[in-house]
This record gives sequence, structure tokens and C-alpha cells, in this order.
Amino acid sequence: MVVATHYVDMSKHPDIVALRERYDVVSATPVAQVTEGLTLLAAVFLAASPWIVGFYALTPITVSNMIAGGALTLLTIALSAGYGRLHGLSWVVPAIGAWTIAAPWAMAGAMDVTRTIWSNCFAGGSIVVFGLALMLVGFLRARRSLR
Repeated sequence: MVVATHYVDMSKHPDIVALRERYDVVSATPVAQVTEGLTLLAAVFLAASPWIVGFYALTPITVSNMIAGGALTLLTIALSAGYGRLHGLSWVVPAIGAWTIAAPWAMAGAMDVTRTIWSNCFAGGSIVVFGLALMLVGFLRARRSLR
């Protein structure tokens, strides 16, 4: 028995197109652009922090910060370029920030260095705040445009 299946391309649906346009308008606001820029700076600092702060000899936390900072840098650039299509991934930004805060305690051997903890807590806290701001700006703007 042959079953005919019809697939509909929802990406062309007028509601989806309008929603993407709203999110693109959101990403063009000065508040969103400043938030994206600060998130990018925090991501670059996170990746470079082992050398800036001086805990590069602690391999596990150095690798963790480089991976998290690199991933966040790529994600922030992607969100800046196509917020209309990628706004659903904005929750990853505060998740990376939370990991950054927890990493010194989760990584064996990194707990001894106070500057490691302070650096990661500062960077992680900033990333959480910027990530929540990215999510909130998109949510509030989209909600206002629906009224």
C-alpha cells in the first residue's frame, strides 16, 4: 500500500514571515545591539580570561573557558546576524553564563585560585544578565507588536 504524503513548507507561511520580520526589527534596536555587543565582549573575555587573569596553567578550566567563550562568540554573532531565525536559541546564552559561574567548582583543581573564581563569576554573571536581556528584549518587543 502506497501512502501519499504532502509536506507543507511552513517557513513561507505569512504568520511565520511576519514573526521573523518582528524579531528582525527587534534586533535592529539600539538596546538589542548594545546587548549583543556586550555579550560578544564578555564571550571574548571568557575565552581569553585564562591568559588575561593568569590561570592558564589550570588546564581543565582553561579548556572550559575557551570552549564556552568560543561557542558563545559564535552564537552571539549568529544571533546578531539572524535573530529572526535564531531567537529560540537565546536561552543558551544565560545557560553558558551559569556554567561559567559553576565551572571553577565543577573542575578539579581550579578551586584553589581565587582569581579564577572571581573572573568566572564576573564573566558568568555578566553573560547571564546579557542573555536574559536578549531574551527579554525579544519577548517584550514581539509582545508589543502583537497588540
